[in-house]
Amino acid sequence: MDYNTSLDKIIIREYGRNVQKMIAQTLSIESKEERTMMAKAIIKVMSQLNPSGKESADYWHRLWDHLHIMAEFQLDVDSPYPKPDVNPLTIKPEPLPYPKNKIKFPPYGKNIELMIEKAKELEEGPEKEAFVNDIANHLKRQYLNWNRDSVNDSLIIEHLNILSRGKLKLSEDFKFINTRDVLMQNEIQDTAASRHIQSKKKQRKSGKQNRTYFKKK
Repeated sequence: MDYNTSLDKIIIREYGRNVQKMIAQTLSIESKEERTMMAKAIIKVMSQLNPSGKESADYWHRLWDHLHIMAEFQLDVDSPYPKPDVNPLTIKPEPLPYPKNKIKFPPYGKNIELMIEKAKELEEGPEKEAFVNDIANHLKRQYLNWNRDSVNDSLIIEHLNILSRGKLKLSEDFKFINTRDVLMQNEIQDTAASRHIQSKKKQRKSGKQNRTYFKKK
């Protein structure tokens, strides 16, 4: 008895092992005319196994391409279509480059840097002042999400100065949001998220119990 683990790997699974065996037998035929007849017969079998897409113009062309691929491009027959190029199937794609722009302060993320760049483009006035204030408070919230203990407001001002390269300044009467309020809000959000997760777990457990009950019935 042959196990799948001891057999040759199926190149295109949708056609199964028998089609691949037929192709292997075709490769051993010496006469090109007989190989071509056998290849056409295999194409008919492949079309029966994979009938979807027959309406498309390239359907039969695709089947012949699959035949050559499963034959590992060793099949010499009179095909109605040119043999597909081996290179695109064997050459590994070039690795995608990672973004080179590094985030200066990971706790704040990339979006805050984009917001700062946008604020720098605004004309001086109430709109820009309000935007900069919102950015500063957002920095504080993000920092407290990362460091739950405390934060020095002067540190946030320093980070804003670094990120904006000294272009954004807070107004003299600006006051940061209260640290205690932010921490309390974070705790409320964490509690709500935890309850939501526990509720989902109970629902899944209840569903399993109901299915078990009906199976016993």
